[in-house]
Amino acid sequence: MLSSNSSTSNSPIYLDHAATTRCDPKVVEAMLPYFTEMFGNAGSRNHQFGWQAEDGIEIAREHAAKLIGAQAKEVIFTSGSTESNNLAIKGAAEIYARAAAGQTGRGHIITAAHEHKAVLDPIRRLMREGFDATFIQPPADGVITAEMVKAALRPDTILVSIMWANNELGTINEVPQIGRLCHEKEVIFHTDATQWVGKMPTNVEADQIDLLSWSGHKMYGPKGVGGLYVRRRKPRVRLEALQDGGGQERGMRSGTQNVSGIVGFGKACELCFNEMESEGKRLLAMRNRLETELKKRIEVTVVNGHPTKRLPNISNISFGFVEGESLMMGVREIACSSGSACTSASLEPSYVLKSLGIGDDLAHSSLRLSLGRWTTEAEIDSAIVMIETAVNHLRRLSPLYDLHKEGVDLSKIVWQAH
Repeated sequence: MLSSNSSTSNSPIYLDHAATTRCDPKVVEAMLPYFTEMFGNAGSRNHQFGWQAEDGIEIAREHAAKLIGAQAKEVIFTSGSTESNNLAIKGAAEIYARAAAGQTGRGHIITAAHEHKAVLDPIRRLMREGFDATFIQPPADGVITAEMVKAALRPDTILVSIMWANNELGTINEVPQIGRLCHEKEVIFHTDATQWVGKMPTNVEADQIDLLSWSGHKMYGPKGVGGLYVRRRKPRVRLEALQDGGGQERGMRSGTQNVSGIVGFGKACELCFNEMESEGKRLLAMRNRLETELKKRIEVTVVNGHPTKRLPNISNISFGFVEGESLMMGVREIACSSGSACTSASLEPSYVLKSLGIGDDLAHSSLRLSLGRWTTEAEIDSAIVMIETAVNHLRRLSPLYDLHKEGVDLSKIVWQAH
């Protein structure tokens, strides 16, 4: 039986793990010595402090590689997925370009319209530098298939970048199938796996992935550190470095290495590798309970994205006849994300939801609820009650909801212009 007293804590219920996660205490414990006793620069090769730092980095590299089914020497440490995406996309484009800088016709890139901005914006920059791009429009379920990519391929296609799982919807794209297709066509394949890695099994070799980006803070590691997998075999993938300097990370990422952050990232990878399967089952059961109860209790409730091809921890739900920002205020005791993205001058509905053909009204009234390692059943029970209460309160203030209850087809109403 659900009740409003299900949660025993007075602090907000944290359901925004797709935005960031709390550092696991074991990660913090692993990092601490590298702030104090083992504080050396990994580039200092002539004394113990430098050796300790380098050892810490290489152990972390082994854990990161194991998590994704790679070799340690194929992992480049970065500041996070945004940097990894930029290095992968821009670095590959420059190496595999069909024409020199300053010319047009430099090559064709394929991505999806509902990718993260950290993929879309680098590709748009490349379009200003002589490259062409196709942005695949996703279907209503949000899943990008290999057939969609195949239909977009051209003789001059040099790069495909499709995320493994969408950050707003949790929908899972056909990455292994796309990887096989790209290898058959000899096209470089990159995937932004920020939401995927650490939650789902990953094997870059079996799935024929050339470049893969992921981030520490999405998987209970520290902020400001991430990884980029760069294939070194069958085929060996080459990248143009984006910054020059000391030649760290095999020349791909010059600059003093963030030793403590990298150590924490490695520990987070190790923990996820060991706990992924059991944690996934636990989160899926709670997410399904959350969605089932909300749909049962609140009419005109829509779960966005594919019904089953989704990550176990993300739920994007729209509630008809309520306004998104008011809903966020109504559930302020839940830390979550709205379907609306605030900009400096306007309030626009999520471009991800809009790309699926979802109307402004439902796009504005969506919540992204993302569960994590410390989410409890009691918190889910409390969140259900809080959301139900908030939606019902807002609908009592909505004249449109009154018309809906009276059976009026709102799609046929002709609104008077003012």
